[in-house]
Amino acid sequence: MRINWYKTSPEGYNSMKGLENFVEQSKLEPKLKELIKIRASQINGCAYCLDMHTKDALAIGENEQRIHVLPAWREAPFYSSRERAALAWCESLTLLSQTGAPDDVYAELEHLFKPEEIVELTLAIVTINSWNRLSVGFRSDVGNYVSRKKPQ
Repeated sequence: MRINWYKTSPEGYNSMKGLENFVEQSKLEPKLKELIKIRASQINGCAYCLDMHTKDALAIGENEQRIHVLPAWREAPFYSSRERAALAWCESLTLLSQTGAPDDVYAELEHLFKPEEIVELTLAIVTINSWNRLSVGFRSDVGNYVSRKKPQ
């Protein structure tokens, strides 16, 4: 680890943790939140977050195959329309400089999610992207995470 940022800046860590707590308490499906966290972390190359969120997804009962195939979700038959819309939004916001958050991707969200869910989903994507940047930037130690989540 380059720097133990959460001990160096407990106020910064607590601010991030507050946002994470909001996301965790949102009404979005727990497995959907984990898929979003995994997908953004794959795009951002965040080994720490991939280790964490694949373990958390498995702990709450996510199917191992769906985790393995997630990078190719568009081609796989086992993601719901709602999950597909969320994953497309996740990718468009994670790759914002390349995508510009397309109107057609947002329109699909409006079709499948309530306005408050769109905000919750967007904040979940913003939050995991922030965690990714902190973990990659400060080279968080990978491999020691143990999930505390329980099956749904």
